[in-house]
Formats: sequence, C-alpha cells, structure tokens
Amino acid sequence: MTAGEKPPLSTSPEVGEVGGGDQHPLPHDSDDMVPIAAGEFRMGSDRREGYPRDGEGPSRPVVLSAFEIDRCAVSNARFARFVSATGYVTDAERTGSSMVFAGLLPDDFEPTRGVAAAPWWREVPGADWRHPEGPHSTLDSRDALPVVHVSWSDAAAFADWAGKRLPTEAQWERAARGGLEGARFPWGDDETPGGEHRCNVWQGSFPDRNDCADGFYGLAPVDAFAPNGFGLHNMVGNCWQWCADAFDPMMLRRASAEVPRTDPRVEPGRPEFGVVRALRGGSYLCHPSYCFRYRVAARNGASPDSSAGHIGFRCVR
Repeated sequence: MTAGEKPPLSTSPEVGEVGGGDQHPLPHDSDDMVPIAAGEFRMGSDRREGYPRDGEGPSRPVVLSAFEIDRCAVSNARFARFVSATGYVTDAERTGSSMVFAGLLPDDFEPTRGVAAAPWWREVPGADWRHPEGPHSTLDSRDALPVVHVSWSDAAAFADWAGKRLPTEAQWERAARGGLEGARFPWGDDETPGGEHRCNVWQGSFPDRNDCADGFYGLAPVDAFAPNGFGLHNMVGNCWQWCADAFDPMMLRRASAEVPRTDPRVEPGRPEFGVVRALRGGSYLCHPSYCFRYRVAARNGASPDSSAGHIGFRCVR
C-alpha cells in the first residue's frame, strides 16, 4: 500500500475482524500487568546510530526495585472506560484540534496548518481520541488500537484513576529490553530476524510510500506482534509512549560523570520540574531515514499538553 492507497478512515488494515463496540470484550481491555523483578540492567546505548541531541548515552548500570507494567499500551476500549467513569475531557478536546498524519487524511481534505519542518503533519480541527483523523472519523472497529491524541496530562490522569502511574524512563527501558542486555530492539539486534517483522513502523520511502510489509499502514492493535521476553507487546513502533520524567537530554551523560561506571546506583531521579516530558518507543511513522527512534535506547520529548495521532501510553504499578 502506498500513501496514495489509504485505508478506510474508520479502521486500519487487519483491524476489522478484531471487533468493536461492546459485543465482545477484548483480552487487552482487561487490566493485565506483567511483574518485572528487582535488579540491575544497563540503561542507554554506546552505539553511534542515534541522535546526539537525544542523549541516549553513555550507557550506565541502573538498579530498579520490582514493579508491574501494562502488558499492552492502553487501548481505546480501556480509555473509554476511564472517560465513562469520570467524564474526563482530554486536552485535544478542550483545545479543539490535534496533529494528524497527512497520509491518513482524504485527498480532498481542506488545507490546514501544518508543521514547516514536517509537512506530513497537519493540525486538524476536531481531531481527538474519539475522532483520530477529525470529525469525519470514528472509533468503529478500533477498540483494539492504542488510544492516541492523549497528552502527558491525559495519560497521567488515566494512570491516577487506575491506581497506577506513568513509568520512569528507566522502568520503561528495563521492561522494553525483555531481559536482553544491550540489544537494539526488544527481540535482539536484527530488525527483521528471518524476514519477520516484529513491530509496526514505516517501510518504503518516508513519507511518500509505505510498502506495509509489516501489515499496517496506520496503527496496529495493541497486541499485534509477538511479545518480548517479559511478555510485553509493542514496546517499540506503533505509538510513542509517555514516561513520567521530564525530558533531560543530558541525563545519562550527567549521571555517568557523577557515578563510576563500575558502581551501579539506583534509578536516575525524576526532575520535578520541566516543560518537556519524555517519550519512548517510536511509532508507526518511524523509518531509519527520518526517525530511527524505534530502538529501546532511543528517547524523545514533547510538551505535556502535546497530542498527536501517534502518541499513546502504558502504565506501571
């Protein structure tokens, strides 16, 4: 499928058979969490394949207490339960617009404000978690997809309601690695072992042609791909995942200068203040030529009120 061959706006490829509405409860509509044992892991990367400004390295040993993490990213079905119980209104709903990937919009969609450095993003009035591509779109057959167009504040509100919280970057990365030390991806160093796609990212030429070799043009269900060694689905690709931390590009470099590399310390402290919040995991729009951030060590950040059609979250406890 190319950018000119767009999927129906009410669904995504291979999602129509998953189910919708309240007819059949979905397994990922449950509060399913995976325990991660206390222990040490190596956070960050010393590979020279990321973006220096992101602060992926140098790597350093980190010791974490035990925690639990959602097996899947929060789905539309789970977020709908939260909204039904609380009447919560998201930031995108309050502001009246959110950012949508242009490749998902109809060819005759009216011109809207874009992003100068990334013209494939369009600000769409009426786009929010219920209307992922704007008022003309719905959540029909999308219960299984990750909720998107949620800000950091929205994600934190859901976590609080659920008796959880957003993961720290260290917790997220420990979980994403699935027990593999220093690997690029949750399953190892080879992106497509044996030719098998393990995550939902962009194949082809970004942003004009997506070959959909992984089976998806837009978002995939939250459990679409095989889990990592800890039993967690879609830790990379599909949608970015908010973390609790303020985004500090110098975090690992500063920490490594203060703590000997051979002397493990506890998880880096979370800054209490900071406009930009950390994002992990990359999204279905990631491609090595544009955004090689679907690796477990990769980092990014956005303002806490930001929302877009490729940002979601999962929780820890």
